[in-house]
Amino acid sequence: MPKIDESRPFLPVNIAVLTISDTRTEADDRSGGTLAEMITRDGHRVAARRIVKDEKADIVAALRGWIADPGIDVVISTGGTGVTGRDITPEAVESVLEKRIDGFGEMFRWISWQKVGTSTIQSRAVGGVAGGTYIFALPGSPSACRDGWEEILKWQLDNRHRPCNLVELMPRLQEHLNVRPKATA
Repeated sequence: MPKIDESRPFLPVNIAVLTISDTRTEADDRSGGTLAEMITRDGHRVAARRIVKDEKADIVAALRGWIADPGIDVVISTGGTGVTGRDITPEAVESVLEKRIDGFGEMFRWISWQKVGTSTIQSRAVGGVAGGTYIFALPGSPSACRDGWEEILKWQLDNRHRPCNLVELMPRLQEHLNVRPKATA
């Protein structure tokens, strides 16, 4: 299980929350609100928050804008990961990724299996990296957001997590481009 090395400093990261929905507004975005609450509770910063329709072009535009923003380290989306005709978040996310983090979706479904059984096959949660920014797409329910954050992202976005974590890799995400890395604190 996760182990925190208290001798290491906590490094807050800047996280953008993207809700993908044809029906949600700021007033009733429970999933985005759940993510924002957990992110700030655990010492990180909600650097941006937005709601976009289930339209690939809109999702891609939001992602590309945040990927280009040096003030955003991570994007977490909620919604649009199912199998219905309007669920196109994984396709939108994958169209901008440079590298997939297959273990994220696999682990999310393993955690989900323990709670909802075979219904977990309906989740197409994905993760990856683009332009030095981590991107994670979660299903659109508050409980799925809690599972994704509490069981995976909370730990991987904590520099003190051992034996390793995603934060300590941030300075190296763009080394193949020979560009200056994004700041992590």
